[in-house]
Amino acid sequence: MNIVVEFFVVTFKVLWALVLAAARWLVRPKEKGVAGQVCLITGAGSGLGRLFALEFARRGALLVLWDINTQSNQETAGMVRHIYRDLEAADAAALQAGNGEEEILPHCNLQVFTYTCDVGKRENVYLTAERVRKEVGEVSVLVNNAGVVSGHHLLECPDELIERTMMVNCHAHFWTTKAFLPTMLEINHGHIVTVASSLGLFSTAGVEDYCASKFGVVGFHESLSHELKAAEKDGIKTTLVCPYLVDTGMFRGCRIRKEIEPFLPPLKPDYCVKQAMKAILTDQPMICTPGLMYIVTFMKSILPFEAVVCMYRFLGADKCMYPFIAQRKQATNNNEAKNGI
Repeated sequence: MNIVVEFFVVTFKVLWALVLAAARWLVRPKEKGVAGQVCLITGAGSGLGRLFALEFARRGALLVLWDINTQSNQETAGMVRHIYRDLEAADAAALQAGNGEEEILPHCNLQVFTYTCDVGKRENVYLTAERVRKEVGEVSVLVNNAGVVSGHHLLECPDELIERTMMVNCHAHFWTTKAFLPTMLEINHGHIVTVASSLGLFSTAGVEDYCASKFGVVGFHESLSHELKAAEKDGIKTTLVCPYLVDTGMFRGCRIRKEIEPFLPPLKPDYCVKQAMKAILTDQPMICTPGLMYIVTFMKSILPFEAVVCMYRFLGADKCMYPFIAQRKQATNNNEAKNGI
């Protein structure tokens, strides 16, 4: 094709993509079903991972839960089983009522499988993935959610904690994706969800290791998405989840300017996950919560660095992590004193 003609075709496609994106804000696309599909969630023992598990369970997905904490993972599994029993009871009631039009088969024989896995250790991931394939089957939906934070200034952070942050928050996505993507490619079906952070789009002081890991995983996700498009595997969807500060306790103590905080409070975990689920089930490529994060990311991209610094200082975002780091340091000192170190 002549390059001039191709240029106009590309221009039209770009404009059409903008129109479709705008239309999504006006007319919500229909959510796809995940009933009966195998959904694997890392970091499922608490926080957002647990809430993702409950949301997928309510939609009849078969759950595979990974977490380093066996007890908390089992607690999540218990909650999932309770939801499954409710679904089966609703199906039984529908049968008794003689409503044959309701789709009840996907809710039969639903199970939840738990695995204790340290996603920061490559061999542990590959061995556990092999167990999942043998005991459960192939994974259709992969939610890479597990994450950690060290809570130290760079020069005070032990190298081991920096490596741990990078392994769990970034490298683990490589291992899990390499484990489950091949089958998705064979059948051209699947969905990979990357739970990142707004700190993977713009940064702040005091959490260099965390920001680096989240920036890294955002880059990984975007490159993977482009690779799937280049391979014309349109049946495999990807969704990047970038929430603002979520009130899970992970960053307890983090504070922006007190006058601004009422307008930009920490997100409720339930709200964050429900917004992410809407994006996942409508094959939305990316979701930033709240929507203001899109504007912040755009302004950070076009403004001079000094202008960004001025905005950070006005919002109190330049040192927002310092109270959190101080609390972590105090907790560490208290533990050492308690243990007689």
